[in-house]
Amino acid sequence: MSADTPRRIALLRHAKADWPQVSDHDRPLAERGRADAAAVGLKLAETGITFDLALCSTATRTRETWKIAVQELPHRPKTHYEERLYEASPGELIALLNETPDEVHDLLAIGHNPGMHALADALSGRAKDDTLARMTRTGFPTGALAVVSFTGSWKSLEHGVGTLLDFWTPNEH
Repeated sequence: MSADTPRRIALLRHAKADWPQVSDHDRPLAERGRADAAAVGLKLAETGITFDLALCSTATRTRETWKIAVQELPHRPKTHYEERLYEASPGELIALLNETPDEVHDLLAIGHNPGMHALADALSGRAKDDTLARMTRTGFPTGALAVVSFTGSWKSLEHGVGTLLDFWTPNEH
């Protein structure tokens, strides 16, 4: 892989979770979350991106979001369940993404806020159309998806190197 290899990262916040009497890590999706997860899957398929790898938090709500969303994709990427995505800071998330093998062109990360929103914002030195303004205005609600592109190796991923290509929330469908 050359240093000018184009790559895309899709950052997905889990769908709406329920609040039963369980630990935060074990919270399942709410009924609305299950419907939104299917809509997220359709949006992921609509992007036309064939993900090489999906990194998913080990939390119940992220695993359930992915289990529903992936059913809508024409190609099921290799999935790695990663504990470090849970409650990760933007710096921790970038360090985790820096470990991605360079044969991966397109990656999907399914995680939590505030990390997913902060990471999308931190990586996006540029933005296509009004994507950054919309993300700033709406925040990063449950089920939100941001797609960021950058050029180079995963080890070179850092603040400001990317372009925010797309931003979508379930209430847009």
